[in-house]
Amino acid sequence: MTTENTAAPVSERDRVIIFDTTLRDGEQCPGASMTFEEKLQVAELLDDMGVDVIEAGFPIASVGDFESVAEIARRSKRAVIAGLSRAALNDIDRCAEAVKHAKRGRIHTFLSTSPVHMKYKLQKQPHEVLEMIVASVTRARNHVEDVEWSSEDGTRTEIDFLCRCVEAAIKAGASTINIPDTVGYTTPAEYQALFRTVRERVPNSDKAVFSVHCHDDLGMAVANSLAGLAGGARQVECTINGIGERAGNAALEEIVMAINVRSDVLPYATGIEATMLTRASRLVSAVTSFPVQYNKAIVGRNAFAHESGIHQDGMLKHTQTYEIMTPDSVGVSKTSLVMGKHSGRAAFRDKLKTLGYDLGENALNDAFTRFKDLADRKKVIYDEDIEALVDQGIAAAHDRIKLISLSVIAGTRGPQRATMKVEVDGRVQTEEAEGNGPVDATFNCIKALFPHTAKLELYQVHAVTEGTDAQAEVSVRLEEEGKVVTAKAADPDTLVASAQAYITALNKLMVKRHSVNPQAAAG
Repeated sequence: MTTENTAAPVSERDRVIIFDTTLRDGEQCPGASMTFEEKLQVAELLDDMGVDVIEAGFPIASVGDFESVAEIARRSKRAVIAGLSRAALNDIDRCAEAVKHAKRGRIHTFLSTSPVHMKYKLQKQPHEVLEMIVASVTRARNHVEDVEWSSEDGTRTEIDFLCRCVEAAIKAGASTINIPDTVGYTTPAEYQALFRTVRERVPNSDKAVFSVHCHDDLGMAVANSLAGLAGGARQVECTINGIGERAGNAALEEIVMAINVRSDVLPYATGIEATMLTRASRLVSAVTSFPVQYNKAIVGRNAFAHESGIHQDGMLKHTQTYEIMTPDSVGVSKTSLVMGKHSGRAAFRDKLKTLGYDLGENALNDAFTRFKDLADRKKVIYDEDIEALVDQGIAAAHDRIKLISLSVIAGTRGPQRATMKVEVDGRVQTEEAEGNGPVDATFNCIKALFPHTAKLELYQVHAVTEGTDAQAEVSVRLEEEGKVVTAKAADPDTLVASAQAYITALNKLMVKRHSVNPQAAAG
């Protein structure tokens, strides 16, 4: 942090609990589902980073979700492991079963309280909702000591009724009260006043920690979350990269660094190791195939990049002229080593560390082999090239379908024809197909090798770096019976990247086919 301020010492600041819901609310983002192994990998990093509470999933949603929550609970080292449940008693029991092996387990149960939700979603009267709150929190409290209750659509709930609900939940045993901005509707001033009012009017409010959970539909999720802290909340629910339903959630990295950099006006402290933020961002981006926008605050590619001559001159004279935090404070190195075909394994390993990756030996060897192959075809290897090939390797580690080879005949003398060899569940298959262009022929090959009914909703290509030998990064989105998946791949050959992206999306779709989402989800 470089900005001078008159902040109070850390010991005198209010401690804010960081509640990460990347594995639950984040995964509800269309196309962002993760495999069992990927969830464990993300959870381990969140735990190591100092996240206080990890909401590991929605145990009642599917067998897979239950198993991942249970395994994360078993492996947890420091964090509280929470599972989400609706107000239904069997939901709560299933959640309790999933978190029972955690050193510290939490049941997070929720119920809608706004007039529109009660009328159209629940079809319940207010007195019935109050009874359900008491019953569900009591049931959860009989299983675990740590119970969180959320008033879904809390910011559109009538204040008198909201206070009655909060009072009832605390009386029934809830130790954390979450008032989410479920639809991203509120503004900072309103949200701050809401928490202040509820805490003042509810007689037993001092017996619970209040929590914020903000969606970004109007682009104010982070601002609203910080306003909630000013209103007395001391837990923030957020996700890595801000992923989540619709426009997403408040971004964990932005919350943490706002508190770190502006401690003069935000007198709070978190337990997050900020130098791991970039690493966490890249991992989540890799396993979900959701790219981080270049101008994303804190972790975007351009967050510490300066192209303007005026900015460059200022940076050369003093870094504080245009940087309010140092790159290393979030795990980014300003140094850019030029990598090429003469680079060795040690230099490659060091480069990966500076980019925020910590790979095991097997993953490192695989990435290094693909790096050497790329270097033979490309004169200069940029950081973005390395990130693309490593992310691709992480995403493909558990794929059922793998591309072995592809050759395409294209040009003005049609028809265009593709010949492809793939491995499906360990069995090698070869196919030829024609198409209206080389990409169509390539995708027709895949459909012949692995028949499916998925509809191609998006096909997008852009160059990772400049130059005619730049890697092409292809994004593909498939939809099948309401299930949507997104995948990306990079390669100097656009057609190879296209095939790899399409196959990665199919692999994700096969995982998605076995997921069963509940009819209702929390804020």
